[in-house]
Amino acid sequence: MNILSLGYVGVTSTDLDSWRAFGRKLLALDPTPATSHSRHRVDYQLDSKHSRFMIDACSVDGGAFYGLEVAGPLELLEAASQLDRANVRVAAASSLELERRGVAGMVYFIDPAGNRLEIFHGLRDAASPFVSARPVSGFRTAEQGIGHAVFMVRDIASVLPFYTDVLGFGLSDFALAPFKAYFLHTKIDAARHHSIALVETGRVGVHHLMLETLSLDDVGQAYDLALQEDGMIGATLGRHTNDFVTSFYAWSPSKFMMEVGFGGRSVSQPWEAAELVHGPSIWGHDRTWLDEAGRAHARELRIAAARAGVRAPLQIPEGSFETFRYGTPR
Repeated sequence: MNILSLGYVGVTSTDLDSWRAFGRKLLALDPTPATSHSRHRVDYQLDSKHSRFMIDACSVDGGAFYGLEVAGPLELLEAASQLDRANVRVAAASSLELERRGVAGMVYFIDPAGNRLEIFHGLRDAASPFVSARPVSGFRTAEQGIGHAVFMVRDIASVLPFYTDVLGFGLSDFALAPFKAYFLHTKIDAARHHSIALVETGRVGVHHLMLETLSLDDVGQAYDLALQEDGMIGATLGRHTNDFVTSFYAWSPSKFMMEVGFGGRSVSQPWEAAELVHGPSIWGHDRTWLDEAGRAHARELRIAAARAGVRAPLQIPEGSFETFRYGTPR
C-alpha cells in the first residue's frame, strides 16, 4: 500500500473555547473563518491546503480520525481492496465527511488499537493563503503531511504488524527504554522520519501530535509562552536521538500532548531500522507524564549519551531561512 503521508488529523474536545485560546497562543493558529464562531467545531489551516487539523465538540476528549494520503482514486481503490483481502472492514465516506475534510475521496476503518484511520486522495487547496495568528515562519507540511501522530497501545506486538504488513509502513527505529516505542515511516523518497509511532503504555488513544515549524526560533518562542501556564509542559525542551528534532511537548485542551519541533530528518529507501540504545532523546525532554522511576531511567540514558559524546547533524529544512511569509498576522 503506497501511503504518502499523514495528511490531516481530527480530534474531539469538551472545551472548544480553550482550544481557540491554546491554538492562537501556543501554535500561532486561528480558526478558519467558517469555524471562528462555531460552537460545534474548530478547523485550523496550516498551509496552502484545506484544514489539516480539525476539532469537534464532544462529551469526551481525545483523537477522532487520522487521514493517510494516497496519490489518486486508483490508489484509493487498491488500498481498499488490500484492506478487504486482509479481512479489514472498510466503509466509504459520506458526502458530509468528504466536504468536512476537503478531499475528493476517502474510505475509513479501525486499527487493532481502536483508532479510526482514513485513506484519502485529493486534498483541495484552501480558499485563501495561510495567515498565522502571530508572526511565525510557517509549518513543514507539503509532501510530508501535517506532522506525526503517536498512539498509545497496550501491546505493541499486537498492533505493529497491522501497520507494517497491511498498511505498508516501514520501521524507522525503536526504543525499549525508558518505554517501548516503535517509529514508522511511509515508503516514499525523502519521507518524514515517522508519520506514525506506537508507544506501549498499557492504555489506548492518542499520546501526542507533532507539528514541525520552519524555524527553531518559533519553537523557542512557543516554549516561552507555554512556560507561562502552570502544568502545561508535558516534556521540556530537548532533542531526539532518532529524527533529530528539537522540540517540547505541551498538554492540549483535549488532554493529549502537542509537540512543537524543528529540524526533522527524512528517510530514504532502503532504510535499516536500529534500536535507540540511548533512548529517544539526546538531551532534555524531561517527561512529566512518566512516573518517577521512568523519569529517573530516562535521565540516566541522557547522561550516558552525554558521556558517550552522542551528537546528531543539524537538519535545516527547505524554507527555513525565509522570514514571515504570509503577510500581517490576524
